[in-house]
Amino acid sequence: MTFYKQSIAQVKAQVQNMPPADQEALIPALRADARRGLQLLADQLERQMVQRKVEEDRLRALWVHENRLRSQGYVRIAGTDEAGRGPLAGPVIAAAVILPEGLLLPGLNDSKKLSEKSRQALAGQIQSQALAYALGEASVEEIDRINILHAAELAMNRALGALGDFSIVLVDGSNRLAPAFKQENIIGGDQVSASIAAASILAKVHRDALMVKLDEKYPGYGLARHKGYGTADHYAALRELGPSPCHRRSFNLG
Repeated sequence: MTFYKQSIAQVKAQVQNMPPADQEALIPALRADARRGLQLLADQLERQMVQRKVEEDRLRALWVHENRLRSQGYVRIAGTDEAGRGPLAGPVIAAAVILPEGLLLPGLNDSKKLSEKSRQALAGQIQSQALAYALGEASVEEIDRINILHAAELAMNRALGALGDFSIVLVDGSNRLAPAFKQENIIGGDQVSASIAAASILAKVHRDALMVKLDEKYPGYGLARHKGYGTADHYAALRELGPSPCHRRSFNLG
């Protein structure tokens, strides 16, 4: 393909609407055109190609643990993680997810490394493409009664109990689940396992939405903004208003 009959603007408009594979195939033709604008376009496409390759390699690396377990005969491999262990208010939420083998979701990562917009977009993709997913919750009252560690494990057990059939579950951190669930623990699992990362996103997005609702029910604390974490303005609101029913009395509320 040659571009000598097209202006640089026309070529850019044409390339912009092409899928990545077709864009890459055009790079040699762009290089063959002496015009500076098309040389710069070729540079841009090559950079994007390298970035896609790096991202694809990162996403494939997230399947190392699932692939290892699959080679050992496990079929439906779940991942679980929680959100809300550290805040001063609100429940702790866990999610459990079973992803299709080898699914590559661009941007999939530990929920803490993603923007709110990216988390929400990925949550929708996970929900639409997962083989199964479920959520579990442990209330503020349960957190205060059995402590946050056991409450987080309780939320995970509830999510897994609602998930349906699975052969083993990858668990973020050192959480211990009910004996009925065969588990493998991975420290920092939300950064190295696709299944756990997906669970971390679902749990975080769901909990953030709950905190927005709690902000409407208990105004003045800024719960929709900080999601219950111990920010300076949250502590200031606690000193002024005292704790609400959604605050964890077993935590140091300042």
